[in-house]
Amino acid sequence: DFDVLIGVRRGRIFTNRFFAVLVLGLAGYFKHNMHEQEKAKDMICPNHFVAPGAYRLTPPYIDYDQAIYAGLVPVMGNETKIEQFFRANDWMKPRRVYKKDQRYLGEANSLFKRAVEWLLGGWLGDLAERLKFVQISEISRGLPPKMPAGARFVCNENELRFHLNSAQTITKWRERKQKKTFKTASFHY
Repeated sequence: DFDVLIGVRRGRIFTNRFFAVLVLGLAGYFKHNMHEQEKAKDMICPNHFVAPGAYRLTPPYIDYDQAIYAGLVPVMGNETKIEQFFRANDWMKPRRVYKKDQRYLGEANSLFKRAVEWLLGGWLGDLAERLKFVQISEISRGLPPKMPAGARFVCNENELRFHLNSAQTITKWRERKQKKTFKTASFHY
């Protein structure tokens, strides 16, 4: 699957998640509980949403976090906010500085986007955000009875983070990394 981190405006995290899931679902790139069904291949997984108060990844930081954050490719959005995100994550070594990538599509400042933001920027958006209890209920229903060891799960107004199989993912990543290191080292004889 293709994991996506989405930066959102303060006070609109659940509204953004709703529209991300809706649009990706209509496009056929998102299915609820896709990991349980093992149908995540070629799917987009919007599993991490952050508002400005949660731009900085919560410690402790491990080698996997360093690799993931060092490899983040901003593809869309306000470049000032993207720069703020990378400045907030000054724990990375070497420090990551935002540099526009050829895959960056721009701010996507269309008339439709501006209209939706205007519409949801006031009382209608506040009302939509208050419906978060529906999403929280749905999220809670999808959780295992006991949270797996190493799970990274956050569900609040600043951050939504759904990495339930983190320990397994990190173990697989380290195994692949070790194999690559071994293969590389074997060619230096």
